[in-house]
Amino acid sequence: MEQWVGFINGYLWGYVLIYLLTGCGIWFSWKLRLLQLRHFTHMFSLLKSSRKSSEHGISSFQALCTSLAARVGTGNLMGVAVAITLGGPGAIFWMWVIAFVGMATAYAESALGQLYKEKDENNNFRGGPAYYMRKGINSPKLAIIFSVCLFFGYGFVFSSVQANSITDAFQGSFGVDPMICGIVITVLAGYIILGGLRNIARFAELAVPFMGLAYILVALFVIAINIEQIPAIIADIVGSALGLNQAAGGVVGIAILQGVQRGLYSNEAGMGSSPNAAAAADPNPPHPASQGYIQSLAVFFDTMLICTCTAFIILLADGTADTAMGIQMTQQALSQQVGSWGAEFITIAILFFGFTSIVANYAYADNNLKYLNLDNMLGRWFLRIGFLAMLVFGSSASLPEVIALADLATGLMTVVNVTALFLLSKVVVSITKDYQQQVKQGKTPNYQVSEEEEISLGLSSGIWRK
Repeated sequence: MEQWVGFINGYLWGYVLIYLLTGCGIWFSWKLRLLQLRHFTHMFSLLKSSRKSSEHGISSFQALCTSLAARVGTGNLMGVAVAITLGGPGAIFWMWVIAFVGMATAYAESALGQLYKEKDENNNFRGGPAYYMRKGINSPKLAIIFSVCLFFGYGFVFSSVQANSITDAFQGSFGVDPMICGIVITVLAGYIILGGLRNIARFAELAVPFMGLAYILVALFVIAINIEQIPAIIADIVGSALGLNQAAGGVVGIAILQGVQRGLYSNEAGMGSSPNAAAAADPNPPHPASQGYIQSLAVFFDTMLICTCTAFIILLADGTADTAMGIQMTQQALSQQVGSWGAEFITIAILFFGFTSIVANYAYADNNLKYLNLDNMLGRWFLRIGFLAMLVFGSSASLPEVIALADLATGLMTVVNVTALFLLSKVVVSITKDYQQQVKQGKTPNYQVSEEEEISLGLSSGIWRK
């Protein structure tokens, strides 16, 4: 089994996904005329009105926090350490590159998720890649394939990675037995996920901004007390990435591989996960493009801010942390800078980041039950029991074993989703032009279609009707 997983991952990540993801990001950056740069400040302006709630869905800010909860997890603390260990400082540069072009990809998939959403039996919004695959490109088979991949990845695998890093951190800092820690995590997660998406969104809305801001402030303090070393570290990152450093000349390929692989796992752009949260929102202004902007900003927060903070903390260490692996490397690196409490702080950070990812992952898996004909009491309890059981498994499993399964699920999901994104490029461009034209005219963007347009685009009846 391990050999087959390793072979498939080697092919997917060594050949397919690097070109597919980079190509998708470049494609939408070109088609949208570098929207992530031109409208960067506009993304922040939308945050002012993003807290408006609705009886039909969660607010745009809650959708942002939910997607950030899934994005900002162990990949930001453990994944960056793994990337630096295996790919050197140059891997960070390629994480930045994949995040920059990924902002355009995240915009496209989240705008489509909003556009093709529908209302469920409880009158709440629901949607995601499976919906725009079925309605936008009329491919129910592709929708089912994606749902299976997402159900496997988010329902069973990804959360075990988060649990693994949480228990590893608590064992390193406090000597807590991984199995005991895993059981506690499982009980807490079970309590939250039983409340549904709204409960998960409310939890993410409180936890994600608090811990994210605290982590950034600590990292800025570390950078400030080592400010004279920052230019040299940036030069080392760029030089190692491009093979300008003599010592790094032979590992550029490894740096690219690790940067793209860990960058995708962290920011999730193109994976097809964040559109599930984006579609559940009732956006303000009421236009699918507005949620695309919000979710594009999430990639910036995840990689450009939080992952970069972790990278500088590790690269500023004097080298004594190099013998550690994963999350313990980040713990030891911060402890060198601020004292023994640094390890405990990382432990608390990984608990918040990892746990919020766990509950957000469940929301994504639950959103895709209907495509597998499991949207019933039996199916929901199957997901709940399997999801919680995998948390216990991940708590004591070996790190390489867990990451290999996560990489396989990530790769399969991404191939299917990116294929759909390319096929729906014209739709993405069309709704973006509509939004931008209304902004230029001084209007508050409001997306409305006629009955004929609704039918031709394959939209759900009444969602965007004039």
